[in-house]
Amino acid sequence: MGAELIRTAVDERGIAEVVVDCPPVNALPVAGWRRLAESVERLGRDTAVRVVVLRAEGRGFNAGVDIEELRADGGSTALVGANRGCFAAFAALYDCAVPVVSAVHGFCLGGGIGLVGNSDIVLAAEDAYFGLPEVDRGALGAATHLSRLVPPHRARALMYTCATATAAELHAFGSVLEVVPGGRLRERALEIAGEIAAKDPVVIRAAKEAFNGIDLWDVKRSYRYEQGFTFELQLSGVAHRVRDAFGRRPDEEG
Repeated sequence: MGAELIRTAVDERGIAEVVVDCPPVNALPVAGWRRLAESVERLGRDTAVRVVVLRAEGRGFNAGVDIEELRADGGSTALVGANRGCFAAFAALYDCAVPVVSAVHGFCLGGGIGLVGNSDIVLAAEDAYFGLPEVDRGALGAATHLSRLVPPHRARALMYTCATATAAELHAFGSVLEVVPGGRLRERALEIAGEIAAKDPVVIRAAKEAFNGIDLWDVKRSYRYEQGFTFELQLSGVAHRVRDAFGRRPDEEG
C-alpha cells in the first residue's frame, strides 16, 4: 500500500515532480505519508535532480491525515504512525538537498500546511485556501509551519477558530510567491523550477543548505514539541471524543 498514492518523475532538466493522488481529498494514510517522505528523500539524494515540484491531483492539495484510519484503530497505533509519517514527510521537504516548489490548488489543510510551510517556494491557484482545523479533530500540530506562512497573531487566530486564509492573503504576506489561474498552476511551477534547474547545481545545493543553517528556529524540534500535546489529548480521551464527533450532524450526537 502507498505506492499508488505518490507518483514521481524526473525530466531531462533535472526537474523532479512528486504528485500526490489519494482520492477523494488527498488525506493520506500512514503508508502515504511514509511513501511521500521516502520519495522526497530519494530524489534529494539523486545528483541528477536539481529541483523538486510537489503538487497534487484531484479536488485539493492535501487534507491532512486520514481521519477514518485513526477512527478505525482501537488504540494509538495509527496515531503514532500518522505523527511519525507526517514528521518524516515534513522533514524530508525541509532537508531535501535541492529546493522544493509546492504548487497548491483547492484546500491545503492540516498536514498540507506542514508540507507547504517546509517548502522553499509556494505557488497557489486562485482557488487555494489554507488552514489548520486540528482543534476540531482533537489534535494539534503544524503551528510551526503555519507560523512560517502568516504572522504570529494571524496564525493563532487561524488555529483557535479553525478558519482558513486565502491564497491572496498569503501572497500579501509574501509566503506565496504567485497566485495563478488553476489551469496554469503546474505550468508556472515548472517554469520556476526550470529557472532553478538552469543554475549551477552545486551552488543551488549550497544555497539550500545555507538557508536551512540560518533559520531562526529548528522546525523539526518545534513540530515534535507540538506533537506531544496531540499525544496528551489522545491519552486523556479528549481526542477520541472530539474526533468521533467530527463531521456528524447535531441530531447524530449523543
